[in-house]
Amino acid sequence: MTAPAIPSGRFAGRLAAARGAAAAAGLDALLVGVGADLQYLAGYSAHPLERITLLVVPTRPGSAMTLVAPRLEATPARACPAATGGTVAVTTWEETQDPMELIARLVSEAVGCPPSDVGAVAVSDGLRAAFLLGLQRVLPSARFSLASGVLRDLRMRKDDDEVTLLRRAAQAADRVVLAVASGPLVGRTEADVAREIRDRLVDEGHDLASFWIVASGPNSASPHHDPGERVICAGEPIVIDIGGTIGGYGSDITRTVWVSGATDAGAGIAPHPDFLALYDVLHTAQAAAAAAVRPGVACERIDAVARDVIAAAGYGERFIHRTGHGIGLEGHEDPYVVAGNTEVLAPGMAFSIEPGIYLEGRFGARIEDIVICGDHGPVVLNQAPRDLMVVRG
Repeated sequence: MTAPAIPSGRFAGRLAAARGAAAAAGLDALLVGVGADLQYLAGYSAHPLERITLLVVPTRPGSAMTLVAPRLEATPARACPAATGGTVAVTTWEETQDPMELIARLVSEAVGCPPSDVGAVAVSDGLRAAFLLGLQRVLPSARFSLASGVLRDLRMRKDDDEVTLLRRAAQAADRVVLAVASGPLVGRTEADVAREIRDRLVDEGHDLASFWIVASGPNSASPHHDPGERVICAGEPIVIDIGGTIGGYGSDITRTVWVSGATDAGAGIAPHPDFLALYDVLHTAQAAAAAAVRPGVACERIDAVARDVIAAAGYGERFIHRTGHGIGLEGHEDPYVVAGNTEVLAPGMAFSIEPGIYLEGRFGARIEDIVICGDHGPVVLNQAPRDLMVVRG
């Protein structure tokens, strides 16, 4: 079966849009290293090596766009969609060659001036410091800035193919959460359940599993708990926060379950009244925040909707993180749903809605869905139940 992916013809349009945005920003070139920006523009998931791989996108009309790669990676570089489609040329460098000098020459020729006169370039945000310093050496007069200033607006608004991949990833993650919640859980360690999650994510179609939080009992009050050797017991909650990628696009779902320990001979341990009260507030807050999503609403407003519900119930100091983050080729990307972010939502933006309440030393809970800002309101990708799941374990 063919792996899901963005259609290869899409990359020429992305590169043209990036070139236009960079030119409008007064740049001579975009220099894009390994990471999500390179995946977005060229469809190339290169290895993050000490050997530089860099996409050179000059802004001068008609100038060639070139993917610079070490020779030992020539084959995968030439197989990327932007190269096979003829939009990007591939140039390789030898082990004994200075790749920075090669990059400087490519930029210089495209701009039409000596390397020492190149005026302004933007580099991808995650470019290694060693690579950046090398580029500054060979382009000594250039003003360096972050490529996110140019690319973020392009990447934030997902097209239909991107939404399809995000939905497919979300539905696969839904199935994993429900399978794990069905047990067995009691008597197993968090780490053991986490291993099951990793396997199930791949079995359900993910390219890879990216994270697998399993936080039981008092650990559920730690939002980024690392699953360990604690044994799961009856009569406690578990926060399950998992995700991976399908076709490069991410899933991210959190559900909180209560493990009753019920058996055929007994009803088990019911949720503690304090936990039920906390969860009811959280459920209301998460639903209200998701319902508030629509074009023109500021990100900070979505955060406030969730936060106001939680604060009114007396848990304001127990909600210790933002309400959400963008998602796409990166698990965390723009836009961020947080106080102070006045950026307004637009159709195609994809992000999490994940308020949480945490009572340190006792228990906590979080509910998370991936939401697309639709033309007229929210499109919620995750469909796993949000009501508290009381499971036998």
